[in-house]
This record gives sequence, C-alpha cells and structure tokens, in this order.
Amino acid sequence: MAAGTELTPSSYIEHHLTFFSKPVGEGGFWALNVDTLVTAILLGVVGIGFLWWVVRGATSGVPDKRQAFVELLIGFVDDQVKGIFQRGDRNRFLAPAALTVFVWVILMNAMDFLPVDILVMPLAWLGLHEWRPVPTADLNTTFALSLSVLALSVYFAVESKGLGGWVHELFCAPFGAHPLLWPANFLFNLVEYISKPLSHSMRLFGNMYAGEILFLLLWMWAATGLVGTVFGFLLGLGWAIFHILIVVLQAYIFMMLTIVYISMAHEHH
Repeated sequence: MAAGTELTPSSYIEHHLTFFSKPVGEGGFWALNVDTLVTAILLGVVGIGFLWWVVRGATSGVPDKRQAFVELLIGFVDDQVKGIFQRGDRNRFLAPAALTVFVWVILMNAMDFLPVDILVMPLAWLGLHEWRPVPTADLNTTFALSLSVLALSVYFAVESKGLGGWVHELFCAPFGAHPLLWPANFLFNLVEYISKPLSHSMRLFGNMYAGEILFLLLWMWAATGLVGTVFGFLLGLGWAIFHILIVVLQAYIFMMLTIVYISMAHEHH
C-alpha cells in the first residue's frame, strides 16, 4: 500500500488476499499465481523430505517418537483405504496416493496458522508485497487437485474396464442399454463427472478461504483499541484452536473423497 493511504477493513482484506501473479499470455485467465505454486511445491518437498527422513532412520526394533508417529499415520490412512477399496491391490497406488494427498493438504492448510503480518514482513523486504501464504485458499489449487483426481478416476476406469467397457458404461448405465436411453445415460454421467471435481474443490477452498477472512477480521479488530485487543485476542485464540480441527478435517475429507472416487472407478455397472 502507498504511504499515507488509509486502510479501511475492505482495503486491508483485499490487500492481504491479493495473489502474486505473473501473466503467461494475454488476458487475466492466462496468469500463474506464483505464490500458490511456490508455496505448494515447497510444502510438498517438506512433506516428502520429512517422510524420507523418518524412513531413513527407521528401525525394526523399538521405534522412536517420530517413527511411531509416521507408522500411526500410515496405518490410519491404510485402514481408510482398506475399508473402501476392495477391487485391487491398494498398495500399488491408492494407499500411497491417499497418504500423499493427506500430508500435502494438511501442510498447505496449516499455513493459515502463521500470522499474516509477521509472515509478509520478510517477503516485503524482497519486494513481494502480495504473497498469499495459504495455497488451499486459492481456488486454482483445489481445482487442480480435484481435476487430477478426476483424471486418475477416468484412467483407472479405462484400465479396469477397457476403453470399450468404459464408453459402454458411459452411455448404457444406469438406466439401460436401449439406444433411446443413451442420451439420458450420458447426461446423467456427465453431471456426475462435472459435480465431483466441483464439490471436491469448493469444499476445501471455501473452508480455508473463510478461515483466512476470519483471522484477518479478528486481527483487525485487535488493532482498534484496548477492548478490541482483548476480545480479538480471545476470539482469535479460540478460532485458532478450532481451526486445528478444520485443517485436519478438511484434509481428511479431501483424502477420503479421493479414495472413494478412485474406488468407484474400479466398479462395474
């Protein structure tokens, strides 16, 4: 913001919720949110590096705390996959993919716990005044993840049923194989294919974006005076504690939907 510019609540929120974007073509659509991409990639490297570090030091004897934690995490994810995926080897792809999604989304969600003004201070020294720290509060991130799950669902559907079987199911299920029912079947399946990534992405984005807005509003209230400081701190602390549940729950829901959608792709109708 320019020096001397008065920050209203709306301008403050708009300033902190602006993406650091770079155009890659003409028009606003052809732009990359660099902050989202860089933060998400770095967090992915951190997650993979942490798991690699634990595996590298793993022992068959009594595990230390970090190994026990990772073993509990892997066992938890594997139990979720085992309870849903019944038509193949879950360890070939689905269980590792579910673990990756769960860890990555948790790390991206957890960026919401970092105080935005403290976080942007070193970024401002680098001239990055519009850096958004929460990748999952960007609809582009959640849509990219959900579209990747959709692509995997189509791939596994074709792999398990064959291209002909998948096309046959697309036009002949669920109402029947009569040619007059083909348009209805296709429209029904098209709605399903469109609604899955929409609901998958919007649920995660909506929760994280709303959480980001609430944090900004509470910290703005804390800057208005003594009363605002007291109530803003108390409510902010309460929201931060509740937000721990949201961060983990949304990652869990996103992982479970990923398991369900890929499992459904293996089913024959």
